[in-house]
Amino acid sequence: MDKFIRSVRLDEAACQGCINCIKYCPTQAIRVHNGKAHIIDKFCIDCGRCIRYCPHHAKIPAYDPLTVINDFKYTVALPAPSLYAQYNNLSNVDIVLNALIRLGFDDVYEVSAAAELVSEISREYIQAHEEDAPFISSACPSVVRLIRVKFPSLIPRLLPIKPPVEIAAEIARKRAMKKTGLPSKEIGIIFISPCPSKVSYAKAPLGIDKSNIDKVVAIKDVYPLLLPLMSRDESQLRPLSASGRIGIGWGNSGGEIGGLLTDNYLAADGIVNILRVLEAMEDEKIHGLKFAELNACSGGCVGGTLTVENAYVATAKTKRLLKYQPVSRSHLATTPEAGNLYWDDNVEYEPVFRLGNTFKESLEMMSTVEALTQKFPGLDCGSCGAPTCQTLAEDIVRGAATSNDCIYVLREHISSLSKEIEHLSKSINLSGNCQDENTQLLCDYIQKLTAELSEFGVPKKEE
Repeated sequence: MDKFIRSVRLDEAACQGCINCIKYCPTQAIRVHNGKAHIIDKFCIDCGRCIRYCPHHAKIPAYDPLTVINDFKYTVALPAPSLYAQYNNLSNVDIVLNALIRLGFDDVYEVSAAAELVSEISREYIQAHEEDAPFISSACPSVVRLIRVKFPSLIPRLLPIKPPVEIAAEIARKRAMKKTGLPSKEIGIIFISPCPSKVSYAKAPLGIDKSNIDKVVAIKDVYPLLLPLMSRDESQLRPLSASGRIGIGWGNSGGEIGGLLTDNYLAADGIVNILRVLEAMEDEKIHGLKFAELNACSGGCVGGTLTVENAYVATAKTKRLLKYQPVSRSHLATTPEAGNLYWDDNVEYEPVFRLGNTFKESLEMMSTVEALTQKFPGLDCGSCGAPTCQTLAEDIVRGAATSNDCIYVLREHISSLSKEIEHLSKSINLSGNCQDENTQLLCDYIQKLTAELSEFGVPKKEE
């Protein structure tokens, strides 16, 4: 399985070769060459920031079409808590869940119900391992992937518990198999996702070998189809909801904290803010902390790129909805299908940003990077197709770029060549034409320099 699967794609036809994306990518995973952007798989964490900031809509999320419900004999929808925040004046979650049944799903199981189980076991784990605090939430795949490639010292801080969506998928599959008698392969567990990072998680999960999620569809595709199917007549609704305030609150930044019952916490959202928090934690600048809830999307999952509502409006809608909910409905003691909620495997450091194969080789290459960086103007203008002068230097060391990709270095190089050609040409004119052996060598060298200039688009002068 490819460990660096990503779900953010480039629409080459729409890409105009601008450099907006390379400036907004938090892991410097994008380069622009030959007029088109290029995403480096091993650097990308699927945070979706480039999707938001691309003015030409050339960055697009990859996910499954809703027609995948026809690929299975029995399908179970896993709605994310953020789905509820898309609708106006929603007071009863069953309105949405029943609409999913009318849409064509055979059953539903809320991710928010599994979130309440995660909250319960997280409380137990943190209490039992207080000496190892602070812990970092492992619910956001983008954050886990970021830590895996950029903050290896923080990997032991990750809470070794499966994310709610994975636990929901396991429970839903077990219940469907028991209810229908069908084999696992004929049952489709379909997650309704707010972001592309969950698509990548389903294909290449961290902490476990294989995910129970079969397909991932987008909230923005499901949202308009549910609207005409939503009945407000509560007398006709089947009681399907199994979550309360704790679980539904997970859709917003700070929601996970609400189920942990601790005051020593930090909740941050937005990938740029996440980077600052992780850097501070790595440098041990944050003290007295037990738990850090980190969401790559601004506002939490309600701010995902596969949603339809503004993240701040969705946050307000969630708060109104929570007024009508009990505190919690799902508990480990009454959910025997939950099974093992912990990771099967540890997340391992992936040194994708390391320059060499060994520490010694990396140090030697870093000295070359520093020397190259000094050659560049330090403007970090992005005109070379790399986000900064240092990343261009790193690309050169890796063999993926040249110094002439910097337009300032290129301009100086062209100027130097032009001056040398002009000087040599005057020397030939003083000594005659290219008839004798000495002047012939000069003529050949001038032709070589002229050819080099023509490669940079400089027109050849008339002889």
